[in-house]
Amino acid sequence: MKIAMLAPISWRTPPRHYGPWELVTSLLTEALVARGVDVTLFATADSRTAGTLSAVVPAPYSEDPSIDAKVWEFRHLAHLFERAGEFDLIHNQADFPAHAFSHLVPTPMVTTIHGFSSDRILPMYKPYEDRVHYVAISDADRSPDLRYAATIHHGIPIADFPFDANGSEDLLFFGRIHPDKGVREAIDVAQATGRRLLMAGIVQDEGYHRERVAPMIDGDRVVYNGPLGGTDRVRALGGAKALLHLINFDEPFGLSVIEALACGTPVIAMRRGSMGELIDHGVTGFLVDSLDEAIAAVDRLDEIDRAACRKAAVDRFSVERMADAYIELYREILAQR
Repeated sequence: MKIAMLAPISWRTPPRHYGPWELVTSLLTEALVARGVDVTLFATADSRTAGTLSAVVPAPYSEDPSIDAKVWEFRHLAHLFERAGEFDLIHNQADFPAHAFSHLVPTPMVTTIHGFSSDRILPMYKPYEDRVHYVAISDADRSPDLRYAATIHHGIPIADFPFDANGSEDLLFFGRIHPDKGVREAIDVAQATGRRLLMAGIVQDEGYHRERVAPMIDGDRVVYNGPLGGTDRVRALGGAKALLHLINFDEPFGLSVIEALACGTPVIAMRRGSMGELIDHGVTGFLVDSLDEAIAAVDRLDEIDRAACRKAAVDRFSVERMADAYIELYREILAQR
């Protein structure tokens, strides 16, 4: 089986710190290669893989201002589709632009939809559903107007997230500094419960950060550590009493949620989007509908067994489980040809 894996080009694959789509693309690519699948990764030239890297994009456009996103995205797509005949299947991780090429080549295509943003994108999805096999990353993120081949939850390399049986008394916010992610809500809950809040992530909304978040950061009770990767990321996720994920939108998945669980850290999350698929209420964390409920949940954290959080991640969210699900889907598609 020869797979062409199309990565986004906003960040390197795998990303240095932020870049969830690129991270999932890398995790799946490496897991497939480890299983003996012949994968060619189409990504930026600085990307890394145990498979075969094929790159024409010099650098990620979110890291290098000289890279014009639209120009290089189409150059990236053309580079892959000019070679489409070399592969048994194309796995598109880079949203809908690739669909424009799907009728021009005989090679079947899978598209992982990393979040169905709105009905406005349907014109680049609906007309191609007979040609492209769509994968949802959660049942909650499925559009009723699309036909899907499967729902496959993301997986992570569990061994990279060591279990911390103790954590600390600190709460953690881990994600983009953006109103959608509930940063100010996390600060308010931490202050209401008298706990220190550690925060990590890129600033995606400068105005929100400046007006609603930065004034609350004092370096003592509210600490902002910027974007974290590698061992710093793992240490932050494992060393918390709980991850506060008080989102203000219907999040399609939530990698930080399953990473925290893998470390043994329970999650308090708004009952929106995929959270009900990731968190077992009262067992691996708490699903809440208001800040008052989140505050009350902090006082119940000692009811959560951190070993149960770890077990849920091992059983349900391993990268091996994700790779197996995709291989099964690939085989089903190729058997239909």
